[in-house]
Amino acid sequence: MKNILLGLLVMVTLMVSCDSKKKPSADEISGVLDSVKIEEPSISEDVISDIIQQIPSPLEISTLLKESETKYDKDYLNDPEKISDYNSNYKKALALGVYGTDLGYTNIYEQNQDALFYLNSIKSLADDLSIGQFFDIGTIKRLATNSKNLDSLLLITTKNFNNINNYLQEQKRSNLSILLLSGGWLEALYIVSRVSEKNPDNEQLKETIAEQKVIMDNVVLLMSFYKENDPNIRQLSNRFEKLQEEFNKIEIKTVYREPTYEVVDGMLVVKDNSTSEIIMNDENIESIRKQVYEIRENIIN
Repeated sequence: MKNILLGLLVMVTLMVSCDSKKKPSADEISGVLDSVKIEEPSISEDVISDIIQQIPSPLEISTLLKESETKYDKDYLNDPEKISDYNSNYKKALALGVYGTDLGYTNIYEQNQDALFYLNSIKSLADDLSIGQFFDIGTIKRLATNSKNLDSLLLITTKNFNNINNYLQEQKRSNLSILLLSGGWLEALYIVSRVSEKNPDNEQLKETIAEQKVIMDNVVLLMSFYKENDPNIRQLSNRFEKLQEEFNKIEIKTVYREPTYEVVDGMLVVKDNSTSEIIMNDENIESIRKQVYEIRENIIN
């Protein structure tokens, strides 16, 4: 780690010494940081894939919001015209995750015009990160502007992320897939938190927030693989760990019940009859909201 930091210092020093009267801009420093090859941790792809599969799609969470009969509110979303503010791969990857969730939210509520704005921002960021080839904007646009295609959009979104994740791992840039995932999940939690705050009597929304405790642990675990070698992820991980402390005040008890078997479409399937009990109070949820708002503010600005 010291060698990486020393290398950064030398590169920045060389850049400054070329013109001692000119201080490096934030964009120049960001470019230097992005050009440094971060040493990849040795993690099994299966381990990462298993953790990723447990994290709900932003579309799934957006669907839950609509089912709770809450109204669409554009103010919850990140401004799609802010893409010029994201001047490093770190910021771009987080923003791409955020915009992916925002697209899902606009789509669920059939806000087609807003969806198109987010599609354009997503394409631009994906191109900047050299993963634009995974976004068939024509197909996604067609699906995103037709509410009858939600299942297809969910499938193509999940498939896209899996392909992107595999590609970034092959390119030794898997830290970016962690940022995509973290930004998308945090944005979904942010939107649920905002909606819950406006609807304090909706217990389902509070439970949805509390249920993210398990996901929180998985996201922090993923970041732990990278934070020693990536200073950006280390800073982000520190913020997420503070959020995790608030989630740890919530208890989720699983009541085990014997599974049963039933035939569905001619196939024998196992039905899980276990249930979960969430032990929490309003103070827990409010503390989580506060941390989520602070982290999200840092990510988008």
